[in-house]
Amino acid sequence: EYMGILIKLVMGDIDKWLETVKTGKCIEEKNFRALCELAKDIMIEEPNIQPVQTPVTICGDIHGQFHDLMELFNRAGDVEKTNYIFMGDYVDRGYYSAETFQLLLCYKVKYPSKITILRGNHESRQVSQMYGFYDEILHKYGNPNPWKYCVDVFDCLGVSAVVDGKVFCVHAGLSPDIKTLDQINTLNRREEIPPAGPFCDLMWSDPEEIEAWGMNQRGAGWLFGSKVVNEFNHLNGLNLICRSHQLVQDGYKYMFDKGLITVWSCPNYCYRCGNVASVMQLAANKPDPDFVTFKSVSEVAKLVNFHNAVPYFPVSYTHLTLPTILLVQISVVAVSLKKK
Repeated sequence: EYMGILIKLVMGDIDKWLETVKTGKCIEEKNFRALCELAKDIMIEEPNIQPVQTPVTICGDIHGQFHDLMELFNRAGDVEKTNYIFMGDYVDRGYYSAETFQLLLCYKVKYPSKITILRGNHESRQVSQMYGFYDEILHKYGNPNPWKYCVDVFDCLGVSAVVDGKVFCVHAGLSPDIKTLDQINTLNRREEIPPAGPFCDLMWSDPEEIEAWGMNQRGAGWLFGSKVVNEFNHLNGLNLICRSHQLVQDGYKYMFDKGLITVWSCPNYCYRCGNVASVMQLAANKPDPDFVTFKSVSEVAKLVNFHNAVPYFPVSYTHLTLPTILLVQISVVAVSLKKK
């Protein structure tokens, strides 16, 4: 009965919420909760590998840079006119993670078959507490409940997508425990991203100019090389692995004889890196993709009041690996409990 009321409420008000979010404002907390509940109901029915047909626009990390996300849609086209795949990392780092995630969820509810929203390593409880999203929610809503609604949604986000059976899309990379696509469909994604294992690897691994596997300095996932990519593509009948997870200055970067590509959709990352962003567009019966590149929206600097903004870039955390971050969190909680 409760879900029936939510569905009626959301579908009746979704256009109003979209208009609110597009102006750069957050929707009310009760509406945010309803939006999250319906989005969860839609996405939990999707498989771990979502099949997507061309034409499609594939997007990389966004990291809370809402105004640049609006520019992305302005340059790449409206959601109702083309399919979209977003490959994760919608929150943290930037100053508008709430608005960014709300916009994508509104589109998912309104056009469920047109937009695929995959999980990234920042769509987790541990990481989003450390790198800004949790603090932003407290700053904007005055309580942590909207963050709790969002992390429940994180557990429902897809793991990967395959375009026309030939292009494999995932946030980060491959895993030594996964040889075939069928193995991904057996993973339980309804949980926090674990610190190790195949699910973790898909969210954290990075390509490197090596042949096989190597240790990843991030403290999670692996480094994987040309032989790994070639074998995975051959075994699964793929032409290309498309991922994000790493900043590339020109917006996209091919590796391993064009067997893998990194797409980065967050221009001037952290408002200071000066990089260009891109999205990759695939069309039916066209072998080569097109790329739309764009720079950061110049008005962002005027819109952000850096004196009042939540400090998302603590210098002491920028170099830490995931296990170290978790130890820091445990220490902070222990100190807090001791004070109480």
